[in-house]
Amino acid sequence: MRFSIWPTAAQSWDGIVELATHCEQTGWDGVYFADHFMPNSQGQEPLDGDMLECWSALAALAALVPRVQLGSLVSSVTYRHPAVLANIAAATDQISGGRLTLGVGAGWQLNEHAAYGIELGTVRERLDRFAEAVQILRSLLSQPRTSFSGRYFQVQDAPNQPGPVRGRLPLLVGGAGEQRTMRIAARYSDHWNCWSTPDVLAHKVSVLRAHCAEVSRDPAEIHVSTQAVLYLSTDQSWLDERRQQLAGRHPVIIGTPAEVTDIVRQYAEAGADELIVPDFSLGSGGRKKETCDLFIEQVAPAFR
Repeated sequence: MRFSIWPTAAQSWDGIVELATHCEQTGWDGVYFADHFMPNSQGQEPLDGDMLECWSALAALAALVPRVQLGSLVSSVTYRHPAVLANIAAATDQISGGRLTLGVGAGWQLNEHAAYGIELGTVRERLDRFAEAVQILRSLLSQPRTSFSGRYFQVQDAPNQPGPVRGRLPLLVGGAGEQRTMRIAARYSDHWNCWSTPDVLAHKVSVLRAHCAEVSRDPAEIHVSTQAVLYLSTDQSWLDERRQQLAGRHPVIIGTPAEVTDIVRQYAEAGADELIVPDFSLGSGGRKKETCDLFIEQVAPAFR
């Protein structure tokens, strides 16, 4: 099982590099980065707040941080034409020496689209657009030339040179929608991701396998990753305080190293090949790195 860190884009570049470098040196497997331009609001109101742009950060990490896998989690196909995104991804992969995974999604954050005048559309329109974009990305990141004519995108005999280092760039589809998103993942992706608890993941993996059967694809070909907010400590009183405060929209993993190991085992049994850990709950400064070390030293070895 792989373990990756997810530094929030709402922190200093120095902090991102420090954490990514520390995790690379201590045995983590990957670093992911989100693709957003401002903090999320409940509606269309634009919010102030630092938010480093995803692909600039990933290209820099590709040059600065060796060994680990890098990935977007995830890039909305509304933000960049898929042909442009394919070229950006291939260039970043070249900089990294072949360590990039391109993660994409249909788009959802209302205030970004409203503030920048980017069309989002209805849920159906988003998914129709996404299905077209994924086909273009899959081809541009594995074939010499690509032609495609759809409602949202058209490309004609389009090259992408230089292409990915290994000839085919891994494509991650992010999202838990069972009717459309996961069917797209089953047909086109190398990697599928969603937020989940172990029970939710077990159900979603069964859905993914059913969609794979529909297109005669071996589900073992698709790498499954998931993430949850982590609260890890050997201090039981600190953990008790966090348990009383927990409230949010994301799944949570909380406990001592032994308790967290049991929860991660449930994820593995549900079908997870990789657990991604967001850093925003890990503390700040030295505490963040200490929590990462506690995880990689006392939890990860049980799965390697």
